[in-house]
Amino acid sequence: MNDHSTDSLAQVLAYARTYIETRGSRDVWPRATLADLRSALGGVLPDEPVSPASVIQDLIRAADPGIVTTTGPRYFGFVTGGAVPATVAAEWLAAVWDQCASLFALSPAAVVAEEVASSWLIDVLGLPSSSSTGFVTGCHMANFTALAAARHELLRRAGWDVERNGLAGAPRLRVIVGAEVHVSVVGALRLLGFGSATIIRVEADAQGRMRADTLASALAEGNAPAIVCAQAGNLNTGAFDPFEQIADLVAERSGWLHVDGAFGLWAGACQTTRHLTAGVGRADSWATDAHKWLNVPYDSGLVFTAHPAAHRAAMSLMAEYLVRSPLEPREPMDWTPESSRRARGFAVYAALKSLGRQGIDDLVARCCRLAKRFADRLRDEPAIEILNDVVLNQVLARVALAGRDADKVTLDVLKLVQDERVCWLGHTRWHDMTAMRISVSNWSTTEDDIDKSADSILRAVRTVATARL
Repeated sequence: MNDHSTDSLAQVLAYARTYIETRGSRDVWPRATLADLRSALGGVLPDEPVSPASVIQDLIRAADPGIVTTTGPRYFGFVTGGAVPATVAAEWLAAVWDQCASLFALSPAAVVAEEVASSWLIDVLGLPSSSSTGFVTGCHMANFTALAAARHELLRRAGWDVERNGLAGAPRLRVIVGAEVHVSVVGALRLLGFGSATIIRVEADAQGRMRADTLASALAEGNAPAIVCAQAGNLNTGAFDPFEQIADLVAERSGWLHVDGAFGLWAGACQTTRHLTAGVGRADSWATDAHKWLNVPYDSGLVFTAHPAAHRAAMSLMAEYLVRSPLEPREPMDWTPESSRRARGFAVYAALKSLGRQGIDDLVARCCRLAKRFADRLRDEPAIEILNDVVLNQVLARVALAGRDADKVTLDVLKLVQDERVCWLGHTRWHDMTAMRISVSNWSTTEDDIDKSADSILRAVRTVATARL
């Protein structure tokens, strides 16, 4: 096979320029059908090699009609960042360099980039300066890693080596979560041997915040060591658990407090929202995503613990062939579940340096302001009810028309909005009600984008309201 890789790189660069320049005017949701994409991308595997330039040309032609413009300014379906420019370029460099970020011996630059980015992250998020860090795929693995450290530490205190002896015969641990716990926490706990039926769920208030009084009662019901999982940023409402009260209760029982802060932990990096995270630094571990509010491309999750020895003991692997540097005590593979992984730290480093402390503050504050603007615009329509206190970047909207099923009406409105493709948002269930869920987390979203999107929703409400039953 002839190496024409530079030809294919030139094609990608040209396409990327066009895509980035036009993403604000693209349909947010693609028009290609499932059948269209299978036909365009499918077929028989060629017998002979195909030139890289031809492969890339065909891939762009076939895949572009099925691309969701998640990096565009009017995608509100999930808490999905838009990838600030420096991070896209850094991801390209990481692919060109093709560095495995497991060991110093494999990539000194990747290791040091992670080290520097780690110190910046801990500072910006307001976490203890001695915290350990792991660069993982997303919050599911961040939660897994943190909770593995928790399992290790609590069992170590009880005289049990879980890495050596496993869970059979181990002392009992309790896991306590709020009623609004994110599914990734439950998934991580299942991987660690905590069956979903054994997890203790305590009541949440009207905004989804864990109630400290019900947590106190749950902790008092047994003597087994407890892992308590709190939440920074409810996935529906954006609400924050009362960390100070929870931390006091967990400390009294010598437990482990973990905070799932997939997007909400970034509130600590902004002066106007920092009060929401009061007490979060008292936790024992934290999980968040860089591909959410830091606007780094997927996949980029982060885990931190206040107990580096427990973190390392839970994750570290040893083998004779793994060459460890005598000069570098922090080998990245000691802090993540993966032995082989790409150099995620370059993009995180680029995001932090390009935005700076003030840029991160502005990004979070702006998204929160825009979420409130979105909610205010929708409130102008009497048929729309905003279900949550808009304290962060999340908006829950429900449509109610006299004499009609509000769940169905809300979904009918949502379908019209999605079909119009001005913006894209999804739906959720909240307190047994169907609602439209709006998440504002893209660095490039403007007031005009919010107004265009709100107008699309309001048009859909009027259409549904006047439709014949």
